[in-house]
Amino acid sequence: KMTQQMRDLQLAQARKPPGPSSPNAAKRLYRNLSGKFRVNYTSFDESSLAGRGEKEKLRKSYLFQSNAALFEAVELQDLDRVQELLKQYSPEELDLNTPNSEGLLPLDIAIMTNNAPIARALLQAGAKESPHFMSLESRSLHLSTLVREAEQRVNELTAQVVNEAPNTDCSEKEKQLKAWEWRYRLYKRMKAGFEHARVPDAPTNVHLSVASSSSVQVTFWEPLSVNSAVVTKYKVEWSCSPTFSPLLGEAVIDELKNLHFTIQGLVSGTAYYVQVSAYNMKGWGPPQASVPPFAIPSNWREYDGRAPRRRGQAEALDHLLGQVKTVHQHCVCHEPCKNQPQSRKHSVSKSLKHLFHPGSKFLKTLKRGLYLTAIFYKDDNILVTHEDQIPVVEIDDTYSCLLMQDFLWFTKVSCMWDEILWLRQCVTVSQSSCSCILQTRFKMLLAISQMQGLLGIQDLGQVFFEPVKDKQGNILIVTLKEVKTNQTFESVRWVPICKLQTSRKSVSSPEEPTALDMLLISIQDKLAYHQRSSHALSPGLYLGYLKLCSAVDQIRVLVPERLPNILCHVKIRSNPNISREEWEWLQKMASLEEPVPAEPEAETSRNHLFQELQMAIKELMTLVNIPLQEAKDFRLYSQEVLDFGGQVSFLLLLPPSDDVCTAPGQNNPYTPCSGFLTLPLQIFELGEEG
Repeated sequence: KMTQQMRDLQLAQARKPPGPSSPNAAKRLYRNLSGKFRVNYTSFDESSLAGRGEKEKLRKSYLFQSNAALFEAVELQDLDRVQELLKQYSPEELDLNTPNSEGLLPLDIAIMTNNAPIARALLQAGAKESPHFMSLESRSLHLSTLVREAEQRVNELTAQVVNEAPNTDCSEKEKQLKAWEWRYRLYKRMKAGFEHARVPDAPTNVHLSVASSSSVQVTFWEPLSVNSAVVTKYKVEWSCSPTFSPLLGEAVIDELKNLHFTIQGLVSGTAYYVQVSAYNMKGWGPPQASVPPFAIPSNWREYDGRAPRRRGQAEALDHLLGQVKTVHQHCVCHEPCKNQPQSRKHSVSKSLKHLFHPGSKFLKTLKRGLYLTAIFYKDDNILVTHEDQIPVVEIDDTYSCLLMQDFLWFTKVSCMWDEILWLRQCVTVSQSSCSCILQTRFKMLLAISQMQGLLGIQDLGQVFFEPVKDKQGNILIVTLKEVKTNQTFESVRWVPICKLQTSRKSVSSPEEPTALDMLLISIQDKLAYHQRSSHALSPGLYLGYLKLCSAVDQIRVLVPERLPNILCHVKIRSNPNISREEWEWLQKMASLEEPVPAEPEAETSRNHLFQELQMAIKELMTLVNIPLQEAKDFRLYSQEVLDFGGQVSFLLLLPPSDDVCTAPGQNNPYTPCSGFLTLPLQIFELGEEG
């Protein structure tokens, strides 16, 4: 059948004018022609396409050509071109898993020509083997047929070229002869590659770990041998017997981006044995048992039956907040006249300042007081007022010393931007005491409301961990928010950050810059901090280092600049779960008076954790600039594993008791290297919660 198709193809092409006669042109000619016969394409009458848009026809034609280009690149073993096409088009657009007229897929050609780099690139993109090859015999027969038909076609064309006089038809046949000769050599190479291939060796580094109380995870690497054909899938088998009889289950993995598999739905406390085998076009290779040979699904909480620390806390807090709101709303509606006139008088008097200055809703200069500024940014642009100023509103023009308690209260308010009106009502009701603290906090709420009203947005973002202060007595509380979409705001516009920094005329001296100038100078650092503080850790188990230092009015915690919402840390492993067996061993080590250097018995999860902890502690000590010999006085926090959402967990490494928190004036002999900062503990807690 295929031979008849190619013969018809030859007759049709004989009527076309001659083209280039280079070997590559001949290959492209064949590919473009044979592509028209791919099995997934149906022949349509021109009239049936009349109702379709020209754009859709052009798109399909373009994708058809990209599919042909991929086959050509694989056949020519052009890795760069293959990677370029895989990057430019999706697997669906390339018809990556649609066989051509010869019943072959791009992956089939790559593995049978033993081109491992191209085969791996295709596998990473989701390529599959042809479903036509159900057995070794069917693949061998198919290749033999392709070789025989190609050889027959070469002989026919050779005879025609030799016997015919030179003319246009002869020139076309010579081109087709070159294309078929090249095709014949390709098929012979594929057939030889298949015949010389052998089944793959067993996978390497097959490691088994406990993923939860009902699952285990197996990870593995490719076989070491490079002499066999490319591995295209793996099989994971599990059983309660070391002989794997009976077999409880198996799973075939053909998505090879990540070589791991989690076996779900297991019984807690039961030992499960796991083995992994690899597959190539010659079949399945021998299985490789895991190390350790079995795992028992469990979790560290089963050691003493401990419930999760935060179970139900969010719901309880929401319920409590709802109760508080109900009580305060009741009070407000029963006492609307006591405080409302005072609040209205305050807002009216405040608005009178701007009555004759309609273009000065935001402040342009500072004059010894407490202020709020909101920084909204998108890519390299920032929101400014029509006077090219960062939005600033006044909190209190008589407040020149921001107490840490007031600042920390403001940061907590930032978790409730949508509740500012309700909070103002609450504080207004409570102002009968005339407390200076309450008055300051009420002014903070007024400033927030003013900023929200001027910008036309409720969420002002995250509070920067420290205010900006200058020598003139100005204090700026800074909020930061990244805008992801093309959002418009009232009274402000977007400008490039670099333009704002270069065009703004400073009204202060370089020796004593104002808070606004200091903010502009350091704005890139603040934006970088904000972006880094929103990054999340990848799933896994981490070793964290808890180091505090105290001041007169606050306690600060050491964090890395690259991830300031997390303690200083290193990754122990990708599996976040601590099994009951591992936790029992950690408890035993923590209860010893003197540390025992002996390692746990080999090929157990405890031994793996011991080795992982050793490496992690060395890495962490180097990171925070502490001599390794000092690590003998450090301790692992053995009361619990810190769990963050089920995908990230922490073990804490603590300094000696006297060094956990450095007191004011106390020297720290081991100052961490650059790349760290200290955050107020309450600020860190808010960031960690986020």
